[in-house]
Amino acid sequence: MEYVREFKPASPTSSIIASSVYTAGRRIADIPIEEAGEWARKPGHVVWIGLLEPDRNLLLRVQAQFNLHDLAIEDAEHPHQRPKIEQYGDALFIVARTAQLIDGRVTFGETHLFVGAGYIVSVRHGPSTSYAAVRQHWESCPHSLAKGEDFVLYAILDFIVDNYMPVLEQIEDEVEAIEDKILLKPMTGSDIERLYMLRRDLLRLRNAALPLVEVCRRLTSADLPQIHAAMHPLFRDVTDHIRTVQEKIDSLREVLAFAFEASLLVGQSQETAITKKLASWAAILAVPTALAGIYGMNFNDMPELRMEYGYPIVLAAIILVCTFLYWRFRTSGWL
Repeated sequence: MEYVREFKPASPTSSIIASSVYTAGRRIADIPIEEAGEWARKPGHVVWIGLLEPDRNLLLRVQAQFNLHDLAIEDAEHPHQRPKIEQYGDALFIVARTAQLIDGRVTFGETHLFVGAGYIVSVRHGPSTSYAAVRQHWESCPHSLAKGEDFVLYAILDFIVDNYMPVLEQIEDEVEAIEDKILLKPMTGSDIERLYMLRRDLLRLRNAALPLVEVCRRLTSADLPQIHAAMHPLFRDVTDHIRTVQEKIDSLREVLAFAFEASLLVGQSQETAITKKLASWAAILAVPTALAGIYGMNFNDMPELRMEYGYPIVLAAIILVCTFLYWRFRTSGWL
């Protein structure tokens, strides 16, 4: 068995999260960056390097080992790239967007992937779940990991897409709470602002996830010899997951739109009910107001003012008419 020199893994604060070499799906050593290229060129070996927000010097060290293209290194150094796939000679450069829900807002990060014969390098920027879980899971399944660097690429992309779902599930819970709330009372200004923010975040998440469909389509095309044909069904499975995410996003955006419309209808209904009540009481109060106004006029010749029972008759008329109006408005649902 070939002798392997032990390499001390990077500290948690370092940009190098992991740098390992595998053969037959089993990790045989943690290696320094300066030995990565040599190990990748050995038949049957795969180097898997994970970097977190590396500086330019570290990226140049990785570039020197795998002869990576200058443009790809420049993109990896400066995030805020659109999800895409580029081919530079025998190497692939892939950009994917990650998402996490932080303080009620969807926050995005980026993962840049360099894939070539015998190696894969992941570069993470911004909020993202660590890929240590991916590494640990597939290290327990050496048969699958033995399929090579294109399988590792699939595992990372699948992990990124699967992590969209927890974000959507948390948003869905909040959307359901909003739906329940609008049936009780109209939305306040802060509620409407939150609804708008959720719709905008969902649109941004859709724009981050949907371009991966084209990435996976390219990965299953025959013009990329780096990806074995046996891996195509796996990337098509990732595409199905993205479509599921897209459908979920579209559904939540529609629910939020309906919630806003329903809130407006509830508000209008309550305003109409209040208007009816005010109109009813105004009509009822108009009767005594009118009679009092008539008999409050200072004309000398008003014969009924001299009637012995004029006052109680007017009071009785006011009570009867007001009672009749109240009964009519009550039975019609206005009061």
